[in-house]
Amino acid sequence: MSGSRIFTIGHSNHDPDHFRRLLSEHGIEVLVDVRSWPHSRFVEWADTAVLPELIAEANVRYLFLGNELGGRPEGDRFYDAEGHVLYGKVAEQDWFEAAIRRLERGAEKYRVAIMCSEEDPSHCHRRLLVSKVLLERGMTVAHIRKSGRVEIESGSLRLAEGTLFEDEESLWRSSLSVSRARPPKASSTA
Repeated sequence: MSGSRIFTIGHSNHDPDHFRRLLSEHGIEVLVDVRSWPHSRFVEWADTAVLPELIAEANVRYLFLGNELGGRPEGDRFYDAEGHVLYGKVAEQDWFEAAIRRLERGAEKYRVAIMCSEEDPSHCHRRLLVSKVLLERGMTVAHIRKSGRVEIESGSLRLAEGTLFEDEESLWRSSLSVSRARPPKASSTA
C-alpha cells in the first residue's frame, strides 16, 4: 500500500461551482462521503439527494461510506462519558476495517477524496480517525483546502497529550462531544 495517496476535502459552505472546481483541479475521480449523516441543514447542495448529480457534472463518482467511516457511530459503546467518540473502539470493528481496505483498493485505481463537512481537517474525524489509520498503513494523505492548496499530512498523527494515568485509547477520541444521546455538558455559572 505504500505510495498510494488519498485526498480529503470538506464541503464547508463552499459555492457548489467552487467545490466542483476543487475536485476537478485535483483530478478527483471518486468522492467518498464519510459523514454519518449525509445531509446538511446549511448547504443544500451537500445533501446526499443532490451531491451525486452535482459532482457527476465534473465526472466524479459518489460513494457513501458514512455508516462504516462516519464520525458518529451508532451505539453507546463507542462514546465516553462526555460523549466523545472513542476512535480506538471504532477502528477495531470489522466493518471499519473492510471500509478502509475498500478505500485502499480504490486509491490504487482512482484519485479518491474522502469528504466530510468541515473545511479545516484539524478537528475532523476524516483526519483524526480515517487519515490516522491510512497513514499507519503507509498511505499519503493530502487535504484539499478552500483555496485549492493541498496540505500533505506529515508522518503519523500524534494523539493529544494526556496525563500520566491516561492510556493511549482514552486519548484517541473525537476532540468534541458529538453523541446525539448525550448533549454536551453546560459550563457552570458559579
